[in-house]
Amino acid sequence: MMKAAWFESKGAARDVMRVGQRPMPEPAEGEVRVRVHVSAVNPSDTKNRGGYRGNVQMPFPLVIPHQDGAGVIDKVGEGVDASRVGERVWVYEATLGRPFGTAAQYTTVPAHKAVKLPDGVDFDVGACMGIPAMTAHRCVFADGSVAGKTVLVQGGAGAVGYYAVQMAKLGGAARVIATVSRDDQAARAREAGADDVVNYKSEDLAARVKEITGAEPAVDRVIEVAFGANLRADVQMLRPNGVIATYASDAVHEPAIPFWPMLAKDLTVRFVLVYAMSAQAHAEAAGWITGALAAHRLHHQFHRSFTLDEIALAHEATEAMANVGKVLVVVD
Repeated sequence: MMKAAWFESKGAARDVMRVGQRPMPEPAEGEVRVRVHVSAVNPSDTKNRGGYRGNVQMPFPLVIPHQDGAGVIDKVGEGVDASRVGERVWVYEATLGRPFGTAAQYTTVPAHKAVKLPDGVDFDVGACMGIPAMTAHRCVFADGSVAGKTVLVQGGAGAVGYYAVQMAKLGGAARVIATVSRDDQAARAREAGADDVVNYKSEDLAARVKEITGAEPAVDRVIEVAFGANLRADVQMLRPNGVIATYASDAVHEPAIPFWPMLAKDLTVRFVLVYAMSAQAHAEAAGWITGALAAHRLHHQFHRSFTLDEIALAHEATEAMANVGKVLVVVD
């Protein structure tokens, strides 16, 4: 048996989350079992548990949540090299089409979803890599090199945006502009390497970008966390043949598309959902991220760590928009 957190119906975290003993999982063919040290909470984890947008049907009778985590491989299934036992790894998409994620002492995943964690990189860092870093990588690099380009990262202090700023700079972007709504977020965006930071609540974004760059339009690529809310401003700021890579649109679920202005500039909109990315995109992201970790080229931001017994509080902290940084669950 192992200690785990789970829910059997959807709803508020403190109403549905349970912590106790569950059977130890066994790796199937092509899988590894990971002794989880740190589990990360992502917004998709809390949305899935909470029944976001009316999705209240349980995909399985019982779900151990959390897609991302880090730990040590302790057992391998048939067809997996036995030398991987003892390997430190970061895990992604543990609950994609599966019921048992990383909010437990042990989890099993397909072997390729347990990526070797470079020496000297902590488990808390590894737990942050899955959804946020892989999404950021896809947004920044899916449409070609950003070398010499001007990149706008909307929400530059968010989980994805923070890594997108860094990746754009590491990819050779000439200028990275980040948007934020508070001073503490501005500090984080600058820490990530943003050349300029704009407070979208107190400043006119398009006017400020024109002032910063001395050009209109000035932006080659937008990494977008609020597609519907920011679309018209993005179109205004983008140069011809520019790209919007978007991974969220919570404020406006069904955006209206300004077709003619976008057509006139021959713009591309890339919708990025890490769970639907191709195997090649996943492999490219995992390889780039692991290389950057090994070279200690990435910064990371943490809000707070909780124990497994405090998982409901960890979910509530993730849902609190006032927080900056990753929420982690340390598995005892």
